[in-house]
Amino acid sequence: MDNPTSESFRFSHLTQVVAADIDELHHANNVQYVRWVQDIASAHWLACYPPTAAPSPYMWVVMEHRIRYLKPALLDDELRCTTWVGEVRGAQSQRFTRIERVVDGALLCEAETQWAFLDPQTLRPRRVPEDVIQRLREAV
Repeated sequence: MDNPTSESFRFSHLTQVVAADIDELHHANNVQYVRWVQDIASAHWLACYPPTAAPSPYMWVVMEHRIRYLKPALLDDELRCTTWVGEVRGAQSQRFTRIERVVDGALLCEAETQWAFLDPQTLRPRRVPEDVIQRLREAV
């Protein structure tokens, strides 16, 4: 799922596995990985477009998640979540995410997500403006 040819800026943040993330198999539940994938995308967006008093003129929704689970995340593991934007076509944007354990660098999960850009007034798809694409691909 990794897109090594992407010239997009990669955005990372750290998170820690907490007790609420753990399932009956004593590792982070698969649903938690989906949350982390969405959380890093949101964090990247907020870093590019910090909240203001005015409502945002932009809105994203997930169309599809493809997630490959490689190794388990365990209680108290510190994780590095990294995301970047791939291809943008019309109202759709491809986003890649990697989740790695910090202590040993092990790749735990990789994901590819398709997002749709919506007009917040009509909730209909809208072409992603070029300035938005550029901002998502720049260091913040």
